[in-house]
Parts: sequence; C-alpha cells; structure tokens
Amino acid sequence: MLAATLSGCSTGAAEASCQNKIVNSAATVVNVWAWYPEFESVVDLFNNTHDKVQVCWTNVGAGNDEYTKFSTAIEAGSGAPDVIMLETEVVQSYIPRDALADLTSYTADIKQNYSEGAWADESSGAGVYAIPVDGGPVGMLYRKDIFDKYGIAVPTTWEEYAAAAQALKDAGSTSMITDFAGNGRAYQQALFAQAGSIPYTVDGTNVTVDLNDAASLKVLTYWQDLVSKGLVGTEDASTTDYNTHLVDGTYASTIAAAWLPGYLAGFTGAESGAVWQAAPIPQWAGETPKQVNIGGSAFSVTSQAKDKDAAATVAKDIFGTEEAWKLGIEKAALFPLWKPILTSSYFTDRAYDFFGGQQINKDVFLAAANDYSGFQVSPFQNLAYDKLTEAVNSVSSGAATPADALATYQKAVTEYATSQGYTVK
Repeated sequence: MLAATLSGCSTGAAEASCQNKIVNSAATVVNVWAWYPEFESVVDLFNNTHDKVQVCWTNVGAGNDEYTKFSTAIEAGSGAPDVIMLETEVVQSYIPRDALADLTSYTADIKQNYSEGAWADESSGAGVYAIPVDGGPVGMLYRKDIFDKYGIAVPTTWEEYAAAAQALKDAGSTSMITDFAGNGRAYQQALFAQAGSIPYTVDGTNVTVDLNDAASLKVLTYWQDLVSKGLVGTEDASTTDYNTHLVDGTYASTIAAAWLPGYLAGFTGAESGAVWQAAPIPQWAGETPKQVNIGGSAFSVTSQAKDKDAAATVAKDIFGTEEAWKLGIEKAALFPLWKPILTSSYFTDRAYDFFGGQQINKDVFLAAANDYSGFQVSPFQNLAYDKLTEAVNSVSSGAATPADALATYQKAVTEYATSQGYTVK
C-alpha cells in the first residue's frame, strides 16, 4: 500500500492510490497527503470545479506518522507527494532540508487574503513555504454554571485567574480552574510568547536560542505556584481521560485554541446541565495585550513535485473558496485563516448551540486571530518541544525549580542545534 501511495503522478498510478474520485482523467494529477477531517468532500469540490488539475488525496497518517514517511522520502530523494499538509509549527523544520518549494512567485495574488501573522508563520526570510489553511487563535472556554455557582467573575488578567483558582478551592468546589498539561508543548510556548518571550531568531544556519529568559521564567513560576497549591491539574492533554475531564466538571475552564470548541461536544462523559461560554484569553496586568496561537496547518508544495505550477494551484485553491470553507467549518470545525470567509457575516455571526447560541467568533476568536502577529519557531521544533516537556514536568513534579529547568532546557536545545550544524548565538 505504501508503494502505491508513493507512486508517481501519472494518471493511472495516481488514481490507483487515491482515496477520492478523479473526475477528469486527462488532467494533470497532483498527489496530496493530508489528514483533515471530512477532507474528501473538499477534494471532490476542487476536482469538480477544475478541468486542468485534479487532486489525488491520500491520508498516510496524522502528525508524526505523516512526517516520518515524509522524512524517509526526503532522504531517499523520491516518494514524497506533490503537496503536503503540515502543522504550521513544523514548516520551518523542513526548509533547511530543501524539502519544500519556495512559493513566493505564486502568491502575489493571494497574500492579501491572509493576516500578517498567518503569513509570517509560513515564511522564512524572503521566501514563502506554505499556504495557510486553519489556525488556532486562543481564548478561554469556561463553565458559566460553575463560575456562577461560586460567584467567580470571568477573569480578564492572569492575576485574576489565579485568584479565581483559589476562590474555587476555598469555596469547596470539586472543580479546579484548569489543567497545566506536562505535554502541552505549543500551549506552553504560546503562554511564554504572550509574556514577551522570543525564543528563536533564524537566519539560514544562524540561530539565536533564548529559552532561559525573564518572560518564560515569569510564566513557569506562575504555573508552578498554582500547581504547588493544588489549584490546577497536571495530567497530560489529549488522552481519553483528559478529554472527559474537560467536560465532566473536573475543570472549570480551559485555555484553548479556536479549534477545540468543535470537539468538546463530541467528548464522552459530559456533565448534565453544563453551560459553556467563551471569553478572551487573560492578559498580564499592566502590560500591552498580546494574542497567541496554538496549532494550525498549511499546504506546502514539496521540492519533489513534478509539476510545481499544478501543485501550487492545488495548495492555493483547495481552500480558496467560500464553498470549500463552509465544508471545512461545518464538517471539520476548522478555524479559517482565509480572510474572505474569516470576515464574512456567515462566520462572524455564526452562533454555536454548544455555547448557548453565543457568537464565539465575534466575541473572542476573530479579534484574537486579527491581532496575532506571528511567531518564529525553530528549525528543530520537535526536539525543542521534547525538551520543553521535560522542563515543565520537572517543575510540576518538584524535581527542579523553574530557573533550573529553563537553564537545562536552554542547554539541551543549544547543544542539539550546534550538533546539527547551526551556529547558535
């Protein structure tokens, strides 16, 4: 099956490995790897509206499952798809490996359709290496019924958030304010960034690594204090138990990306009578408000694409219409970065039954997306995330102070970057 998936772009070979129907067999066929939920309907829409280019879509696995196959193809020099779905945070990791095509010459007509931050996340230097699809602007989802029961005002600052956590405990609530997951990775990095951390600057093989900084220390110390007082949980995110705890009253709130609301209603074990609302992410008192992003994805054209013009057409156009985006929003709970739908009344005024009819996009997530200015990740992000997880867990378990954990984190990432041929400042 893998051999078929990695076959060339001739019509017969491509169609044999497709998980969708090729409508025009005489067209140029572009192989695409992606794991978006309900993606087949989006592919079908593209193929039914394009005569000269057709998509052959294959789901080879999500996240690291796909990335392992892609890395094997990169090393082999063949076997990669023409277009690949990548999480935004890993795009930068493939640029130094010459795995992605620079799309600058194809994007002059679409750049204005994306926010500055969304575009910056897919760029490096003067090059553009992916077309943004969905994002994860961050807000706070909270149980209004729990907050009301214990007289908790919706916190607007992190200082108020900590006070709310203590108030819940003092009132005898069995709910904690939230969970500070050891495997939060992008979540923790976003919280550091909100406080002013700029962990990386990248210029080719010259990289600045600044992980042991005042902003990260401030944030990690804040959460360590809540953990030590028993005010927040420390269970790993994205497990079955964790998902249940999000909806069964274990946690009274969660700091979450805009894609999470689409999943909450499907988690098992939901508490009867729960009333959910969304609010902006808390800010640090006395500091300029800053919005952050967790997750998101994009389409890249690989350097092995046989027809880069056709591949670029797919990367640009497949989520480049209102029709495609309505499928993505209604069937896959994606948060669009394509401004024509992002700013439309259809999306802006969309009411969500799970939130009691609240227009959560208008109230929370649109402002968070529009005010997000972008974030520079490293070219070795998976390693950096692994070391961040070690740092957070060492603090939460009491094995290290926040200062010592960040120093170890800085040392480990710097040594790895140097071993990979980067000049580290």
